[in-house]
Amino acid sequence: TTTGAPIGVRIENRDWQNWQTVMAQEPVDLGDPAVVEALEKKLIKHFRPGHADLAGTIKYGHEDVRNVLERASARETASRVALGSICRQLLERFGIRVVSHVRQVGDVKAAEIDPSLSVAELEELIEESELSCADPAATEAMKTTIKKAWQDGDSLGGVIEVIAEGLPVGLGDYSQWDRKLDGRLAQALMSIQAMKAVEIGDGIEAAGKPGSLVHDPLYPNEADGELPFRRDSNKAGGLEGGMTNGERLVAKVFMKPIPTLRKGLDSVSYPEFEAHKADYERSDVCAISAASVVARAMVSYVLADAFLEKFGRDSVADIEFALDNYRTQWLYDSSFSECP
Repeated sequence: TTTGAPIGVRIENRDWQNWQTVMAQEPVDLGDPAVVEALEKKLIKHFRPGHADLAGTIKYGHEDVRNVLERASARETASRVALGSICRQLLERFGIRVVSHVRQVGDVKAAEIDPSLSVAELEELIEESELSCADPAATEAMKTTIKKAWQDGDSLGGVIEVIAEGLPVGLGDYSQWDRKLDGRLAQALMSIQAMKAVEIGDGIEAAGKPGSLVHDPLYPNEADGELPFRRDSNKAGGLEGGMTNGERLVAKVFMKPIPTLRKGLDSVSYPEFEAHKADYERSDVCAISAASVVARAMVSYVLADAFLEKFGRDSVADIEFALDNYRTQWLYDSSFSECP
């Protein structure tokens, strides 16, 4: 239970002991031959195409590409996942569940998700997979593809889908560009290392269709339910006009292959800019499963921010009251339309 005080998180890096000299915060003794040898051994001079190496080194005037490599690493997302998990727990307290799963690795695609499955049921399928994929057959095919890439000294990317259900109508805003929820989600997801594109609902496919086949018609909801209206489709992915519309939020994020390759691409040295193969640093072949956890954390963070923006109060009890009052007054009580 949180107390209202700031939350502190400490995550130990077990590899830190091995880098106290090379990545020291304070100046090291360059008169010590052992120190000089350690620095030269770990010096990186050859850019990896696709990474932050080239632009970051030139931007900040570094002499060692490693200064960029280590800070640009996805290891920093450990703190995002830790804090995102707290946001996820907050959302679950109010009936909002967020889940992420792997839809594609390389050219191997998982089967479409049964829309009748609840997020809880989907989570069970995902947890049974080594790759966080809800399709068992696709999981095995993905593992084979990853093994082949490893044997070839190559790397693979893929597609992650994040789903959130239980969201109230109206999170986000239509009136200011920086408050639109789809924009905030896209920025958060694109901030994850190696992500190159984001899609909300049927976004990409919708660009080539007429509006009559893209937008989700509304119907009166005659069955018992939270909302007085219903839809038979969710092509918008739960967002319209930068706000949640009561449907599941569905976002996909597309991850490029990791740019560190054992076989190394053609590159140049620094600062000479002479032809050379890219340096190889420790790396995964495919980090799509880990990235799916980061994506879930980032979506949880953005949704919690938007939720508290709308319903935030001093205590959980006050937030519950605000949420219940909103759902009752604005979705069931038509008298609000008669207010001055």
